[in-house]
Amino acid sequence: MDRLPSDTPGAYLHREHRIIERVLRVFDQLVRRAVESRNFEVEALSRCVTFLHAFADVCHHAKEEDVLFPVLEAHGIPRESGPIGVMLHEHRVGRALVSRMSAALDEVRRGVDDGVARFCGIAREYIELLRQHIFKEDHVLFRMADTVIPGAESATVCGRLCKVDCGTFAGHRRAELEQLADELERAWPPA
Repeated sequence: MDRLPSDTPGAYLHREHRIIERVLRVFDQLVRRAVESRNFEVEALSRCVTFLHAFADVCHHAKEEDVLFPVLEAHGIPRESGPIGVMLHEHRVGRALVSRMSAALDEVRRGVDDGVARFCGIAREYIELLRQHIFKEDHVLFRMADTVIPGAESATVCGRLCKVDCGTFAGHRRAELEQLADELERAWPPA
C-alpha cells in the first residue's frame, strides 16, 4: 500500500481496518455456518486465523504499538491509561484468543471431542472483541492521532508505517496477506 500525499497516520491505519474487516466478515460467516449447520470448514477457518494473526496482529497492531503509540505518548497521551492503555490491553487479549483458536484448530484436526465447539466459542469472542476494537480506534484513537500529530510529523509517521510494510509478518509478505484476504472473500462472498 503506497502512501498518498494527503495521508495521515489515522487514515493509513483506518484503510488497514477495512482489509481486516473483509476477512473478519468471512470468518464470522464460517463460524456461524459451523454452529448452525455443523459444517466446519477447517482449512478456510485456518486461513482466516493465519490472516488475523499475521496481518491484524503482527503487521497492523505492531505498527500501532511500535510507531503510532510512541508518537502519541510524545504528544502527551499517556501509555498506561486512556485510549492507548485500552488498545494495548485489547491487543494482548486478541493475541491470547488467536493462540487459543490455533490450539482448538489443532484439536479439531486430531478429532478431539468438543474441539469445534471450543473453537467456535473462542472465535465468537475474538470477532466481538475485534469489531469493538476497530470501532474505538476508528472513532477515537485515530481521530486523536490526526489531531495531535502536526502535518510534517504526520508525513514522517506515515513514511515509517509504510516502511514496515516492506517486512514479513509471521513468515508472510504484506502482498501475500492481501491476496489471502481477496481469496477468502471470493470463496466466501457475503451471504
